[in-house]
Amino acid sequence: MDLLLSFSPFDFLVEPLSYEFMRRALIVSALVGGVCGLLSCYLTLKGWALMGDAVSHSVMPGVVIAYALGLPFSLGAFVFGVGSVALIGFVKQKSRIKEDTVIGLVFTGFFAFGLVLVSKIKSNIDLMHILFGSPLGISNSDVSQTLIISFIVVSLLILFRKDLMLYCFDATHARSIGINTGLLHYLLLSILSLAAVVGLQTVGIILVVAMLITPGATAYLFTDRFDRMTFLAVLFSAISSILGVYFSFWLDIETGGSIVLVQTLMFLIAFLFAPKYGILKTKHNIST
Repeated sequence: MDLLLSFSPFDFLVEPLSYEFMRRALIVSALVGGVCGLLSCYLTLKGWALMGDAVSHSVMPGVVIAYALGLPFSLGAFVFGVGSVALIGFVKQKSRIKEDTVIGLVFTGFFAFGLVLVSKIKSNIDLMHILFGSPLGISNSDVSQTLIISFIVVSLLILFRKDLMLYCFDATHARSIGINTGLLHYLLLSILSLAAVVGLQTVGIILVVAMLITPGATAYLFTDRFDRMTFLAVLFSAISSILGVYFSFWLDIETGGSIVLVQTLMFLIAFLFAPKYGILKTKHNIST
């Protein structure tokens, strides 16, 4: 900490850029943060925090199997992410168990299965890399995968923006005007699976749910307009990702945790001081 305080802001920002791994980590983290921030607005409106948690944990066995077979980890993660969603829907329809209970059962079961596979399959899989991400050590092939998947996620969200927004805000109204809400349901879940795969590179399985929820929740405290909310969520998420990487470099701390802590701090600031919905602002309005 003393070393960090002894540097000027210019040194703090510029010196890490002299390292190629830092430049790559900053670019990828900002990109992933922006993508997850964009999706987080839809998840916040839909109330799918638990679903994001389920998908992010359920990709664990897919990552392990893909690594063991020499396949792109994103392929295995996506298959198991979508598979977990399909299983949640099947169990919910065929039993009397409520959805939140089914989600808990499925994602913990998948996650435990992944841990067992890690312990039994002989490979060079680094469990900590899967659980907590490693943007500072990301390879060129992983960068390419991240760019491709990010492009797909953003393209789908832009293409189906209006329908998804209405579906997340009021699914009943969307259905009444002829929108295929079933298709949108599985489309959003598929996008969520892809975004979870992207987030694995920066914060890992454990913390990716924070990147999929916190930016949208933070932006939601600032505005009632969805367009403005998405802009703020992307901005907050990208900035927190960049700052998290910088702090992890200077303080020698875990990068994924650093990113999520910055996001959490931003949420706390919004919770307290947001111009419209911050609790201090609300108390001031009541007192006056």
